[in-house]
Amino acid sequence: MEHKVLISFEDVTLGYEGQPVIEGLNFTIEKGEYLCVLGQNGSGKSTMMKALLGFLSPMTGKIQRAPYLKKNAIGYLPQQQPSQADFPASVKEVVLSGCQAKKRFCPFYTKSDKELAARNMELMNITHLKDRSFRELSGGQKQRALLARALCAAEDLILLDEPTAGLDPVVTQELYALIERLNKEYGMTVIMISHDLTNTMQSATHILHLGRRMLYHGTVDAYDREKILSEERKAGA
Repeated sequence: MEHKVLISFEDVTLGYEGQPVIEGLNFTIEKGEYLCVLGQNGSGKSTMMKALLGFLSPMTGKIQRAPYLKKNAIGYLPQQQPSQADFPASVKEVVLSGCQAKKRFCPFYTKSDKELAARNMELMNITHLKDRSFRELSGGQKQRALLARALCAAEDLILLDEPTAGLDPVVTQELYALIERLNKEYGMTVIMISHDLTNTMQSATHILHLGRRMLYHGTVDAYDREKILSEERKAGA
């Protein structure tokens, strides 16, 4: 695998208990890309995320990762859940917990862990909230804190599952700007599931459109949304 390729899917079928959810996945993700993953509900987007995280093995085909891309060095921001909104911890504690994946058997946070958490809180503009209770934050502030937490785990790649769902338009634009900055200024590879095509196409470099099979993978410029949607409807994909 070339050094710039982080992950490659080769004739991959994914599913559960012998039942495929999505078939025919053939694409690569290169370092520095900003990939937007599209598709209807049930098209396999979250299933593919599990495979990217190493939680789900292919039924057929092969997923290859660059040797330096460790499973515990991928940042992940899942869809918002009610349980996330009620963490009984300070913002600083929530962000610091993102370092746990790398610590293995060490139960204590090091000086470098605390410095990393402080840098990511500053990057997300939430340093002034570090001693606040997470449960007291607004929706947008919580997403910034959880994104800072994910960045504490990330080294080369961050996965985002509908990160702006439920946020108002102003907060949504602010969060998209932060994600774009992570990609453009800090070189973080971004993979994001989103239904917000208008906003994501302004900053994404590539699109992966899923149905029961892979309908499109390529650059944003070459993506013909109406053509893909027409094919999706005809195929019942």
